[in-house]
Amino acid sequence: MARDLVLLANPAAGKGRGARGADAIASRLRAGGFSVDRLVADDAEQAAKQAGEAVRSGAGSLVCMGGDGMVHLGLQAVAASETTLGIIPTGTGNDVARALDLPRDDPLRAADLIVASQARRIDLAEAQGTYFATVLATGFDSKVNERANTMRWPRGQMRYNLATLSELSVFTPLRYNLEIDGHRLELDAMLVAVGNGPSYGGGLRITHGARIDDGRLDVVIIKPLSKLELLWVYPKLFSGRHVTHRQYEHHFAREVSLAAPGIVAYADGERLGPLPTTVRVAPNTLCVYAPRSLLS
Repeated sequence: MARDLVLLANPAAGKGRGARGADAIASRLRAGGFSVDRLVADDAEQAAKQAGEAVRSGAGSLVCMGGDGMVHLGLQAVAASETTLGIIPTGTGNDVARALDLPRDDPLRAADLIVASQARRIDLAEAQGTYFATVLATGFDSKVNERANTMRWPRGQMRYNLATLSELSVFTPLRYNLEIDGHRLELDAMLVAVGNGPSYGGGLRITHGARIDDGRLDVVIIKPLSKLELLWVYPKLFSGRHVTHRQYEHHFAREVSLAAPGIVAYADGERLGPLPTTVRVAPNTLCVYAPRSLLS
């Protein structure tokens, strides 16, 4: 495996941990035998451009240090290339790292996996010309994201908690038109999530059981719930116990098309754009540094 490596760090991730830890990570990687080129970007657009240029120039590895947003940016550069993706999770959600069973509390341990060259191929999903690793959200969850993005205060997880409560007060079930591997469905639902991995939002296991190396997507439908029921079910998402609820429905698919009025899709926590959209699995598209056995 090529030992030339590009390190792309998000200085804002983890309330500043990204900036403070990048030097230590670079030192650990160099000590492990890598030639490390540090990228410094002022914004996401510049970071994406630099990452793409590095991959096109033949970089052996692109290491993204930050949260799921930084990883999502890196995916676009390395997917279907010969470059291996490394992840040093220093964000708040870290759902890609969670799906890959990467250390989320010690960046240097994550760097050691890269030094050890523990790598494997995994699936990605693709929608609207964009790759994602975890979950595509449509419905109540994506409307919470939209609402939170308009709020300037508070910061962090509390912003999403307040956005959830605000959206809950006005949300009504949506009419979905779905096509799951050619099978058409029309139904009312609170949300439809399409998972390549099992979780989003910092450990909410909406597509509990999804594996990022099985060549298929997990489609989860949450049918209409009362506001009280939704509040009762929400904590169960952290453990996956929502799968026993009577309004939970699950399908496996290789391709799914979704349409619902007024809904914007989010993937890996990033805004993709309005529905309708079609999601396809892209098997074995990414080579990533990760333990040999995935524990999704």
